[in-house]
Amino acid sequence: MSLKRIMVCLDGSKNSLRGLDKAISFATQSDAIIIGIHSDTSFSLFSAVRAPILPESKWKKEAKVLLQVAKKKVEKNDIEFQGVVIAGHTSGIDLTTFANNPGNKIDQIVIGSRGMGFPKELFFGSTSNFILHKAKAPVTIVK
Repeated sequence: MSLKRIMVCLDGSKNSLRGLDKAISFATQSDAIIIGIHSDTSFSLFSAVRAPILPESKWKKEAKVLLQVAKKKVEKNDIEFQGVVIAGHTSGIDLTTFANNPGNKIDQIVIGSRGMGFPKELFFGSTSNFILHKAKAPVTIVK
């Protein structure tokens, strides 16, 4: 079975852009589309918001720029790109919730690992590690 929908997690870091490059490579080989997804975690922990997809008119400037850069890079390779910004509490939970939603039909997840190290991971957790263990789709972690 070939991949059809590849989700790539984008936070603007150089490793997330490496992840985008790997997603482009996978999409080229499998004739898939790429869903570039950014998690906006600026909402309160006590907010009722739970990983909704934000309309483009509500995207923050940084998210717009990031997804526009990703879109140009992907479409330069003749691959279809869909940009998505979700709003919620923590990136790991938000991204996994999106990926595990059967309606989104995610076949593969690609995420860059920033390698924050043990002390930060102990207190904040590792988004890539969380997704690796909680997502239903296969996960590729790019360093």
